Amino acid sequence: MISVAILGHGVVGSGVAEVLLQNAEPIAEKAGDSLVVKRILDLRTFPDLPYADLFTTDFETIVQDEEIRIVVETMGGLHPAYDFVKACLLAGKSVVTSNKELVAAKGDELLAIAKDKNVNFLFEASVGGGIPILRPLSQCLAGNEIESVAGILNGTTNFMLTRMVQDSMDFESALKLAQDLGYAERNPSADVDGHDACRKICILAALAYGKHVYPEQVYTEGISAITPTDVKYAEAIGRVIKLIGQVKRQGDRIQCMVSPLLISKDNLLAQVSDVFNAVQVCGNAVGEVMFYGRGAGKLPTASAVVGDVIDAAQHLTERKPLGWDAGFADYVLDHADNECAVLLRFETNDKQALLASLGSALGDVSVVTCPDAPTNELAVLTAVMSERQLDNGLAVLGDQPISRLRLL
Repeated sequence: MISVAILGHGVVGSGVAEVLLQNAEPIAEKAGDSLVVKRILDLRTFPDLPYADLFTTDFETIVQDEEIRIVVETMGGLHPAYDFVKACLLAGKSVVTSNKELVAAKGDELLAIAKDKNVNFLFEASVGGGIPILRPLSQCLAGNEIESVAGILNGTTNFMLTRMVQDSMDFESALKLAQDLGYAERNPSADVDGHDACRKICILAALAYGKHVYPEQVYTEGISAITPTDVKYAEAIGRVIKLIGQVKRQGDRIQCMVSPLLISKDNLLAQVSDVFNAVQVCGNAVGEVMFYGRGAGKLPTASAVVGDVIDAAQHLTERKPLGWDAGFADYVLDHADNECAVLLRFETNDKQALLASLGSALGDVSVVTCPDAPTNELAVLTAVMSERQLDNGLAVLGDQPISRLRLL
């Protein structure tokens, strides 16, 4: 029998408890031993639950209990989750977490402690919720040089953008609907400003390329500036707008960023709608593969967490070779070095004069027309260039665009 503790009994934590208790027999067969929930840490009490006697408010009763070999952290955030997870690893307990903020900020340190203590620190659910991506990336695709990873990593923003495209909603209306349906928090900043997607691409980048990537190193842009007009122009050039986290190798460093991108409708990512997530991996041997599914939710996420718990149970006496090294200050290249074509939209009363100036400042640009566009609006598509070149050209031009969208 292997004793398990759960830190946090929110949406994911309660789902983990439910899966471990209800599916105890098949889980035991896969783990090679029975997994028994011994303690659940939460400040609240749940007297009506059949396992109400398992709750404690005292973390020390978990970390000092030598019978507890695996700890599941589903509290979220950095504190006190970081302190609790670190203490458990130092005590020789394997830890499974769904906490992307924790893994993105402290993953290299916690993995080093796990290695030193010969225990496991596993976090499959931290990126794709119920979508298996980390294990395939580290194991199934291990024979590849990973050329790039790109994905729709946040279901809330993908739902909002879907509604903006399909129902012609503006940003505020789409956000209100997402909040009413329980997809978006009352404070939606982590989603709409791109921070959630940033943490996830940091984890994917670290696993793909072997060095820690800190969120503050990654240029991050959300969707709050996207307008119905932007959506119409995307449609005019056969594209859709998606919030994408992407990373690709550049020599011994990487380019990594999060931003709205104009994606061709031929790209499978363009067809990922509503709250679904997808991750596209390009390897030099396998080519392109895509992982798709619900990126959040109680039982899908709990499913991934329990998968890691079973993995930890199977490796109680031997550590899985999962992890990465510490990063360094200039490991992530300046996003200004990123090369792409860009759709620019300007307000002007003299389109011909502005078009001539754009040609001088940026080189060849092509005019993009859109039905019902205001008469004082000019939209152009640039050639592929670095964002630094684009910024320098716009500085010479003097006129700044009212909208600027990159193409993938």
